[in-house]
Amino acid sequence: MIAKIGHTPLTKSTILSNKYRCQVFIKEDYHNPGMSSKDRAALYMIRDGEIKGFLQPGGTIVEASSGNTGIGLAIVAKELNYQCHIFMSKKGSSEKVTLLKQLGARVTICDNSNGPHDPDSSQSRAKAYADTHANTYFCNQYFSQANADAHYYGTGPEIWEQCPTAPTHILIGVGTGGTISGIGRYFKEHNPQVKILGIDPHGSILTQYHRTGTIHPKPGKYLIEGIGRNFIPGTLDFSVVDDFIQITDRDAVTAAYAFKRATGFLAGFSSAAVLAALDQASKQQVFAPTDTVVLFFPDHGVRYMSKLYNAQWLETVLGCSASTIKALTT
Repeated sequence: MIAKIGHTPLTKSTILSNKYRCQVFIKEDYHNPGMSSKDRAALYMIRDGEIKGFLQPGGTIVEASSGNTGIGLAIVAKELNYQCHIFMSKKGSSEKVTLLKQLGARVTICDNSNGPHDPDSSQSRAKAYADTHANTYFCNQYFSQANADAHYYGTGPEIWEQCPTAPTHILIGVGTGGTISGIGRYFKEHNPQVKILGIDPHGSILTQYHRTGTIHPKPGKYLIEGIGRNFIPGTLDFSVVDDFIQITDRDAVTAAYAFKRATGFLAGFSSAAVLAALDQASKQQVFAPTDTVVLFFPDHGVRYMSKLYNAQWLETVLGCSASTIKALTT
């Protein structure tokens, strides 16, 4: 499985290109073995732990994850004969929890993912576990350079080589910051004119921090998994991000269903957020007909069947009316 990580397709979307009147390509990173881009970071962080001597044979890999990084770690751990223990916020989908357990990982559900300053967060509990158990390695993806390196040495060069014309804009969801930092740094070194745009949910603090250098004292709530934060990840290099586009949960849901109707494809929650940002940016006339826009799709909708593609969840959690759900799903 490790040998199959990376080298995912970059595909032109005729439907999106026609709709938004520019060249739109999708980096389909859900083709990784764990069906997400997080497989890349998982492999790099484990290899980094081995090289630095933090991870010994038979040891336990520990991480705080909304699910996809944990799945990537579990896949790599199984192949390399390590144990895996994932600390996951209760916000994570049931599909992710089930898959982690099927892959042999131990899963501990935590109250939140509020970061290292909250003792009940997945990050704090993962670190506390690693600190008190022998032969464990806390990957710490939110503060890991190896996380970003996976995309600087892998994803960035792939997009550079695959795209038939130089991208003018790359849209990437931001959670740990590893993907946008690695791809952004690679492209800024090779083409400083490219616009690296981060996608951030309303309620996250990242957009305000990037624009003003200040942190909102009361972060909001959002349902999108995998992107957004209420603390500043050390992995995130703001210097390679040109701007952020903020979208709502409903924006992402609407974009997911519109894309499903047009293509039959089930975009993951983070991928749907990128689609919503593309639509918003187009309405603001960000793109010209000569532009080449790359959308980074990190996940697949199969991981969100109990949420994003579930009418009951849309009604009871997102608060959609019956007429709205009917309009989305038909």
